[in-house]
Amino acid sequence: MKDFIFSNDFFRNLDAFVYTCGYETCKPSHSYGPVLRSGYLIHYILSGNGYYKVSQKTYRLGKGDAFLICPDELIYYEADKKNPWTYTWIGFQGVKIRQYLERTSLLEKPVFHYEHDDRIRLCHEKMFEANQLSSNRDLIMNSILYEYLFLLARKFPKEHRSPQEKQAVYVEEALHILESCYAQEVSIQSIANELGLDRSYLHRLFKSATGFSLQEYLLDLRIRKACSLLKRTNLSIAIIALSVGYEDTLYFSRLFKRKKGISPTKYRASHQ
Repeated sequence: MKDFIFSNDFFRNLDAFVYTCGYETCKPSHSYGPVLRSGYLIHYILSGNGYYKVSQKTYRLGKGDAFLICPDELIYYEADKKNPWTYTWIGFQGVKIRQYLERTSLLEKPVFHYEHDDRIRLCHEKMFEANQLSSNRDLIMNSILYEYLFLLARKFPKEHRSPQEKQAVYVEEALHILESCYAQEVSIQSIANELGLDRSYLHRLFKSATGFSLQEYLLDLRIRKACSLLKRTNLSIAIIALSVGYEDTLYFSRLFKRKKGISPTKYRASHQ
C-alpha cells in the first residue's frame, strides 16, 4: 500500500467529522514533535515498533497497538531505529467528539490494543478506500467515523462513571427524545419509561440541568419550531399546529399567544 495523507478542507458536520487520515511507512528513527495538535488522532500500528510520549510517560508500542492524541497535549513519537513502524491514522474534530470519547476509557488510557477485532482495524482501511471517491466523500468518511467511535466505545468502555456523568447522559437522552418526537403525542411518563427512570427523578434531573421542566421545555420547543415555520413558510396555521404536535388549532393559538404575546397570524405578519 502506498503512503498517503488526506486533509479534509470542508467541515459540514459540526458534531463530528474526519479532518485527516493517512498511512505511512516510517524510516528508522523518524520522529514527530514535541508538538501540540488541534484535534484528536488515533494511530494504529500495522507493523514494526516505536515510542509514544505523553503526560511525561513513554510507551513502547508494536503491531496491533494504538495511541490516542488529544488536543493541546504535548506529545512526541518516534520510530524504532532497527524495526521502524508502519502505521495508519484517523484524525477527527467536532463539538461532540470529547463527549463521545468520554464514553470510552481512552482519555484515561491513551495507549490500547486492537487485539483481533478486525472491525476496528477495518475502519482504517475503509477510510483509505473512501479517500479515493470523487464525490460525497465527506458523507462516507463521517459514517465510518461514527462506526469507529461506536466500536471503540463498545470495546473500551469507561469503567467507572460518576453519578454526575450518568445524570448528564439521562438529560441528554431526554433532550434527544424531545427533539425527535416533539411533533407527536409525547408524555413525560413515556420518556421516563424509555429511559428506565422514575418520572419524578427524571423531572428533578432535567429541571436541575436546564432550568425547565420537561413539559415547559417541550412547549418552548414546539413554539420555537412553530415560529420558524411561520416566518419561512406560507403554510396554514392549522398545518403548522399539527406539524408541531397540536391537533386543536385553537388550543395551539392560545398557547402561542400566551408564550409570544401575539397570535400566530400577527406573528407571521410582523416577520414577513
